[in-house]
Formats: sequence, C-alpha cells, structure tokens
Amino acid sequence: MRALVYNGPRDVSIRDMQDAKIERPHDVVLKIIMTNICGSDLHMYEGRTDMETGRILGHESLGEVIEVGDAVDRVKMGDLVCVPFNVACGFCENCERGLTGFCLTCNPGSAGAAYGFAGMGPYSGGQAELLRVPYADFNCLVLPKDAREKLRDYVMLSDIFPTGWHSTELAGVKSGESVVVYGAGPVGLMAAYSALIKGASKVMVVDNHPDRLKLAESIGAIAIDNSRGDAVEQVLDMTEGVGAHRGCECVGYQCHDHYGHECNHLTMNHLVASVRPTGGIGCVGVFVPKDPKAEDELAKMGKMAFDFGTFWFKGQTLKTGQANVKAYNRYLARLIEAGRAKPSFIVSQELSLEEAPKAYEHFDKRDAGWTKVLLRPGV
Repeated sequence: MRALVYNGPRDVSIRDMQDAKIERPHDVVLKIIMTNICGSDLHMYEGRTDMETGRILGHESLGEVIEVGDAVDRVKMGDLVCVPFNVACGFCENCERGLTGFCLTCNPGSAGAAYGFAGMGPYSGGQAELLRVPYADFNCLVLPKDAREKLRDYVMLSDIFPTGWHSTELAGVKSGESVVVYGAGPVGLMAAYSALIKGASKVMVVDNHPDRLKLAESIGAIAIDNSRGDAVEQVLDMTEGVGAHRGCECVGYQCHDHYGHECNHLTMNHLVASVRPTGGIGCVGVFVPKDPKAEDELAKMGKMAFDFGTFWFKGQTLKTGQANVKAYNRYLARLIEAGRAKPSFIVSQELSLEEAPKAYEHFDKRDAGWTKVLLRPGV
C-alpha cells in the first residue's frame, strides 16, 4: 500500500509499505477514503517529538471496511466508518468512564493511545491506503446513510470537531455566555463553531492570520487580530471590562507572540487575563512533558511561567487534556446528518495522497489559504 512515511524533521515521503492486515480477531481493515493533515502532525513533522523514522503518520481517518476479524460482531464488510484518533479498548476503567483518550490498555505504561503519533503506541497512521483498526466494534463509528454525500463533514469526527467541542465542555460553556477562543486553526475554529451551536451569545477568536480570522467571521464569531493590538485589552473592551465567561486554549506549547517568538505560556496567561473571575478555561492545545528543542529552559522541561497567582485570585477553573472522541462523535454525527452542523467549512484543500509531502510543507509554513487539508488515497 502507498503511505506517507516520516523520515526525519521536515522530511516525509510517499512510499510503498506493507499492507495493513488483521492481526487480532477484534480488528478490521479499512480502505481509506479520506484522511486529514492535523496541526498535531506538525509537532512530529518539525522534529519536536521522538517520532521514529519509518512510521506512517496520520490520525484523522474515514474509510470502508474491507476485512473483518473473527471476533467482530457489529461492524460489517462495506460499512463506511470514521475512527477516533484515540485507540481505545472499551473495557478498562477509564474507557468505562468514557475517558477513551486515556485508555489504560492500548499503550501499556501510559494513559492513551493514538494512530501514527509519537509516544502513543505502535499503531500505524491513517495517511495511507489501508488502516488496521483494533477493537473495531468499539472504535468504529458506522456513519449514516448520507455519508458519501458528506464525506468532508463526517471525516471531521475523527478529531477536530470533537476536540473543539471538548474544549467548550472543559470550559463549561453554557447558552447565553461569552466565549474567547485563542487560536483560529482548525481546532480553534471548531471550538468557536461548537460554542455557537451551544448558544453562546458572543464568541471571540484571537489569532494573527487574516485568512483564518475571516473563516471565524464567516460563522458569526468576532475576529480579534492580536497583531493589531493587545488581545486581552480587546476582549475586555468587548465584555464591559470583566472578561469572557469562558475561554478555550486551542494553540498549545508552540504558540507565538505577535513578533513571531515562541512563548509556551502566552495563550494560557492571556486566557487568565481575559476570562472573568470564576470563569472556566478549557485547554485542548497540545502541551508536552518534555520539549528538549525549545529555546526556553522551563519549556524544555515541559513547564511554563504560568500566572497562577492571578488565576487563583480570580477563582477560575482549568480543565485540560485530549478529547475523548467517542463521548461526542455519535451525537455530532447526528448534528451533521440533520443539517445542523457543517464542519467542512474549514476545508481549504482536497488533494491526492501523493501530494501530501508538499501539503505538509505549505501547512507547516502557515501559508495563506492552507487551513485544513484533506487527502484522498487512490485519487
């Protein structure tokens, strides 16, 4: 099968790899129809992780079931399914509680597993023609009958739509409240979209990329360009000086100030400053325990200069962590099926798998017009 393989920092290529196959009775194999490039893939692409060379990247996948293991009961040959980026067993203590992003079975010695991701187990990624899905009855979301007409929407259920929704859940967003989202990348846009679906009265999105801020405006959010003035002051001005009820961090440890300098604590401290007292903050941007290639000494150890004093004094709450996709994907699929949600508004390119290396290059540079890239193996 053809697949996108990590060779080293900023070096990926399409190669012939061994076909994905049934390895255990609870597996299925998918013929990948659509797979996305995620901002999280860039951490590995840029060489900021311990990703092994020769690994297949990609964790946002939708495909057709073409092989079924003997122990699979629910999922059938020919089903169109979307798989969460989390690989989960469904029966450990955390999975039983719905915390599938922190499965205790699939990545022994750690909490949480994922496809094609550094430190998240041995699972090959989905930026390929074929993908093996373990514990398929649990992990596969069989899609509604309109799936082929809405592939661009349903593929977002693998990660970014549930992750954006998760950030609003962590923050505690309620209808009628104001929300500030830091980051207008795909996840930040999905967080803003989720807050609007939930009935937020005002959603502000902070970034410095005009094309992404324009997308935020297209769904009814207020764009705040932090290259044109202090973002915190702009949020306070729009909230009568008290700040937003809720805030979502959708950037992560590689956030930059408006001069282009990396500063891992910037968005977190801006959220503390721009969310009102007793407000809630949900953080889904990726932060890592170690970042040895960072310039800042604290950042190298996975630490930051967090304004805990102000956070404590304001009585705010903070919840963090990767999305437990299965807690949301079935319900978000129903919103798509009913026409209440169309997350594909963020799609900027749909390319063949063979074009993936060039797409990574453009996406990594944050080139204008490269917001969300979909890949179509076999096209």
